[in-house]
Formats: sequence, structure tokens, C-alpha cells
Amino acid sequence: MLERLKSTVRDTFVYSLSNIAPKIVGVILLPLFTAKLALNDFGNWDLIDNTIQILTEVAILGQASSIIFLNNSKEYKDQKESSLFTLTSFVFVVCATLVLMTELIISNYSSFFEHSQFKSIYIRLISYIVLLRVMNNLFLAKVRADEEAAYYSIISIIKTLLMTVLTIYFVAWINSGIEGILYAALIAEIFTVIVLVVKVIPKMKFDFDNKIFKTALKFGFPLIFSSLGFMLLNQSDRFIIKFLLGSKSVAIYGLGYRVAGVLNMFLILPFSLGLLPLAYKYYGTPDDKRFFQKLMTYSTFFFVWGFIFLSLFSKEFIRIFAPQNEYRSAYVIIPIILLAYALSGMRLTASLGMFLTKNTKHVAWITICSAVFNIILNFIFIPQYGILAAAVNTLVSFMIFYFVTQIFSNKYFKIPYEHSKLFIMIFTGTALSSFIYFLPSMNSILAFLIKIIITLSFPFILFFFRFYEKRELDILLSPVKLIDLIKGIIRGSDKAPDDSENIIQR
Repeated sequence: MLERLKSTVRDTFVYSLSNIAPKIVGVILLPLFTAKLALNDFGNWDLIDNTIQILTEVAILGQASSIIFLNNSKEYKDQKESSLFTLTSFVFVVCATLVLMTELIISNYSSFFEHSQFKSIYIRLISYIVLLRVMNNLFLAKVRADEEAAYYSIISIIKTLLMTVLTIYFVAWINSGIEGILYAALIAEIFTVIVLVVKVIPKMKFDFDNKIFKTALKFGFPLIFSSLGFMLLNQSDRFIIKFLLGSKSVAIYGLGYRVAGVLNMFLILPFSLGLLPLAYKYYGTPDDKRFFQKLMTYSTFFFVWGFIFLSLFSKEFIRIFAPQNEYRSAYVIIPIILLAYALSGMRLTASLGMFLTKNTKHVAWITICSAVFNIILNFIFIPQYGILAAAVNTLVSFMIFYFVTQIFSNKYFKIPYEHSKLFIMIFTGTALSSFIYFLPSMNSILAFLIKIIITLSFPFILFFFRFYEKRELDILLSPVKLIDLIKGIIRGSDKAPDDSENIIQR
């Protein structure tokens, strides 16, 4: 059983390499953007970036998840090749149609864009980026389904590095602003799709299977609304802030959100990429519920620990990304957004009951309802309380999202999560993170040491709540056993230390 957890950690680590790269890029590019773009332009770029993400999630029509399901399900194991061709053809036709519609709109209504902050060239580039990114995400889903985590990460890292170099060239040297950022993204997507086509074409059987098509639509269609709802829940606040407060407020809020997004990119997103393939693989095996139970506990532990660290050092991150004084207030929203992200990570495991039993329709409407609730709260409170209200609204919405998800998942596949431990971690993490609002001004070295001590205290505080099981303590308190466990994860050894094997057994 421990091998399952070790496999999850290994895949999460490998997937994280592809997501660490964008964060490193963020360290490089955010100071460039805040220096080269006016505050209004930075806010507009943030909206464009979020628009691309939303359109990509919608245009893929939930078929990335369908590819993983069809590829890993025993029922369809002999139809992998035809499934890949069927879904690729369908999604490409849909996205190509959207590009053609965009071209027609730009050609017929060009005067509309002449006095707009969003130029027609932005709209055209966005449409092509979405087309290419959708195809890349579809092909990468096949790579994930085949559990080729290393290949996935290599491709993602190369793409990120290429986009970084091109962005620096267009923005820093040519000084082409938002248009240059979009051209860099487009070229990187073109490169990636060429590499991936070479990879996936040999795995295709050029046969459009109507039965597979109907099955994929039935499975993936609800996820369109789920993806749209999640993107609206996560990003609609930027558009509402733009409408109610203007681009400058979007810039400050967007920067704070992106700093908090480090937790998502380093831990939560890599975890989500490896979760479903493993869940389908181990569903129905002995002790599967125990495995999912401990997966929730251990993943939440690291999500909360990351939440504490990033909250306490939020001011330092803001100074790195944007040294200008006009961005300094962004740190206030970071701990709130980070807690929302932690709940979002927990929600991934909580939703397994619906995914494993093919009841994805509930995922869709739960997500949509959470997004609508968040939008309503934003229109009510943002005019009075500004961007702080947007952050709190996001947190409240993610709390409801998590609890409702767990309630419905339990109806189909009840997993006995360790709720008391989850509450202790969230409570302790929130208390430790709140120090960022109360620490007085002091010497930077002293402040750094205090924040490190507070961060490192998290696992020790849990000890006093009797958080750890005896078998877990046997590993944690034995340097030899702990080192053996870490080596096993890194090497991918099939043999676990005898004592450590009992961690997840009753």
C-alpha cells in the first residue's frame, strides 16, 4: 500500500518540475512586466491571460478527462487508438470553427476595436493561442494517461523556457508590450504542438468511432460546465474588479493572486495531474479507501504548510515581483487566497467519489453554483470593500465548494477521511499565517528568522494535537527509517521498509 503513496509522490514531483518552471519564469517575468507595462496595461494583460485560460478550458470540452478515462478504463483498453483519433478530430474541428468565427468578427467589425484597450490583433492572437493550447492539452492528457510523467515535464519545461526567451526578447528588447507577450506564447504553442503530434500520431488509429464519441461526450460534457465554473470561480473576480474599480485595482489584485498561485503551481496542480490516473488504477483494489483517506491527509499537510510559508513571506515576494510602491498593498490578500487554494487542493481528493463512479454531472453543477455564488458576493461587496472583499468572497466560495463536493461524493463512494486531522491542520495553518498581519516592523534578518521558525513549527504543533499515528511517529522519529523512505520515493523502489509499510495499514 505504501508503494501507492510513494508512486503518487514520485509522479507529483515529476509533474511539479513542469510547473516549477513557470514559477521560475514568473520570478523573471513579473518584474519585467511591472517595469515595462504601465499599471493599466499590466491589469489588462492579467485579464487577457485569464481570458485565454478560461477559453482553453471551455474549448477542450472536457475531453482531456475523457482521454484519461478511456485510456485507463479496463472496459475500453482495446480502443485506445481509435479513442485518441476520435476525440482529437472532434476537438480540432470545434476549435478551428471558433478561430474562423473570430476572423469573421474582426473583419466585419474592425472599427469596434479602434478605440478599445483590447486591439483586434490581441483578439486574433488569443484565438490562435487557444486553438493550439487546446490541442496541446489534449495530447498532454494522453501522455498523462500513459503515466509518462518525465516526458510530460520535459516538454512543458522546454515550452516554458522557449516562451520565456521570446517574451524577454519581445518585451524587453523590442518593447512590444502585450502584443509581444502574445506572440511569444503563440510561437511556444506552435513548437509544442509539432513535438506532440510526432509523439501521439503513432498511437492513433485513424477510425472515427461513434460509440466512443458518444461515451466521451457523456463523460466529458458535464466537465465543460465544471471547467467553466471553476475558471469563473477562480478568475471572474478580475473581470468584476475591472468593471467596478478599473484596471489599476486589477493589477494589484492580479499580482497578489499570482503570488498566491505559487502554491497551486508547485503543489496543487502537480498533485491534480497525477491524481486521476492513479485513482482509476487503484479503485476497487484492497484498501483503496484507506489509500484515498491517507492521500487526503498527507496532501493537505503539504498544502497547508505551503500556505503558511507563502503567507508569512508574502511581503518579500511582492517586493521581488514588483518593487514599485503602488503594488505593496497586494500582500494583504495573499494569505486569504492561499487558504482558498488549500481548500481547492483538498476538494480534488474529495471529488473522487463522483469521478470514480462516473457521476461527473454533479461536479459540473456544484462548480457552477459555487461560481455564481462568488459572482453575486463580488457584485455586493467589492464596491464597498474593494479587492479585499474579492479575496474573502473567493475563500468563502471555495469552502462551500469543498463541503458540498464531499457530501455528494460520499453518496456514491464514501471515503472515511480523517476530518478531525483536516480541521486541526486548517486551524493551525490559519493561526500561524495570520502573524503576517501582526508582526511589527523590524530588522529584515530578524524578521526572516522569526518567519522561518513559525513555518517550521507547524509539524511540531500538530504533535501536541496527537495528529500522528504511532506507525507514522516510528518513521518520523527514526532518521534511518525516514531516510530509507525518502530514498524509496526517489528511486522508485518496489520494496518499502517493513515498518514504513504499516503507515497506511490499520
